[in-house]
Amino acid sequence: MLINLSDVLTEQHKTVEENVCLEMERIDLKSGSYPIIRKEPVHIVVSYVQGKELEIKGKSEIEVSIPCDRCLQDVKKVITLDFTKHVDLSISDADLPEGIDESDYIAGHHLDVDKLLFNEILIGWPTKVLCREDCKGICNVCGQNLNEGTCNCEDTGLDPRMSVVRDLFKNFKEV
Repeated sequence: MLINLSDVLTEQHKTVEENVCLEMERIDLKSGSYPIIRKEPVHIVVSYVQGKELEIKGKSEIEVSIPCDRCLQDVKKVITLDFTKHVDLSISDADLPEGIDESDYIAGHHLDVDKLLFNEILIGWPTKVLCREDCKGICNVCGQNLNEGTCNCEDTGLDPRMSVVRDLFKNFKEV
């Protein structure tokens, strides 16, 4: 979705305030593709600061299906988007001073809302996703979800580097 910023950048400096729908259906990252289950309309306010400086505020909320890091079951995660960006269109992104944000989501007089929100989703992306706090994960041998039951595999819980010590205990019961 593109928002025309001509009214903000002209002499009248009108504030642009719009509710727009997020057009993304999935979030594609190097780690995988994650479907967006629920998305609220994005409330965007773009106001003039000075020169070619703009302030962009946005609020929304999305719900994404992400696999649990231990057992791989899908987990619904809510990502709240609430941001304020201060951009200066007269400065290239390579020469940005402190306090000024990148403006790669603005091309000419148009704000690309999906590109802006994708950047904000990346910032709010959870680093660890668990289906529950005490998730047991999956068996390393057979792939059984240990939350749903146990498997009959040999316990390989010991570090393979400790195999020499394990062999000592097996061979010499006196130790």
